Amino acid sequence: MTTSANSPHPPNKPRAAALDGESLERLQAIIVRHAESEGPLLPILHDVQAEWGMIPEAAQPIIGNALGMSRAEVYGVVSFYHDFREAPAGRHVLRLCRAEACQSMGADTLAEQVRGALGLDWHETTADGRLTLEPVFCLGLCACGPAAQMDDRLVGRATAQRVVAMAGGAR
Repeated sequence: MTTSANSPHPPNKPRAAALDGESLERLQAIIVRHAESEGPLLPILHDVQAEWGMIPEAAQPIIGNALGMSRAEVYGVVSFYHDFREAPAGRHVLRLCRAEACQSMGADTLAEQVRGALGLDWHETTADGRLTLEPVFCLGLCACGPAAQMDDRLVGRATAQRVVAMAGGAR
């Protein structure tokens, strides 16, 4: 089976359900709010994610049509930036810094240990919806690497024991 070069949709993945009337109205209001601004795609995507906690797949072609972009261009931006989600996050989000400064201080080992201890890979959420694990590229704690962030709490000089304990305490 081949995949069209213009389609970001994997061939075996079912298409997302269309947005219902109320959701479509909310999306249109977001688009209208930003349509006349310069470079409206990122503000629209941020507002969509704030509204739904993710960027619904069904919203992407609508946003593309409104901005004169292809669905693939919108998907390219959504998939490029790690802050955008295509599925809702858990109640708590644990981020581990993957930037160079943290990598030089052992972030790869930390990530491997935390992923193993939590049984989660990047962008995965626990079955109970409690915790999502995400990579992030710089938390601004370069002098205190490796760094982590649990919801709004930043942690410098993070250790696997400390991060796993923090994640385990999240309800």
